[in-house]
Amino acid sequence: QVQLVESGGGLVQAGGSLRLSCTASGSIFSIETMGWYRQAPGKQRELVAAITSGGDTNYADSVKGRFTISRDNAKNTVYLQMNSLKPEDTAVYYCNADHVSRWYRRTTYWGQGTQVTVSS
Repeated sequence: QVQLVESGGGLVQAGGSLRLSCTASGSIFSIETMGWYRQAPGKQRELVAAITSGGDTNYADSVKGRFTISRDNAKNTVYLQMNSLKPEDTAVYYCNADHVSRWYRRTTYWGQGTQVTVSS
């Protein structure tokens, strides 16, 4: 089992910044893609950004140029730097990790979520 623990959410004014962190622990063999998703009230969960173990990144169009995803493979930690925040960024943000076991079994794990609220 792999556990993901997020931190860094909170309340910020529009135009402000927050940095989210997510650390994986437990029986880790290899983590491939790690990512951040978000879910606003009444909406479906959506991809915000993802990063492979090699550093390739992917962003939702709505956050390009404002958010930056990064990763420390040695610490099994992924970060999301969020700048120029807008009220529409308000959501619960979830960390996600694709783990591959020594027997090549692939499992996706999720964190518990952290609330980000952007006031206008």
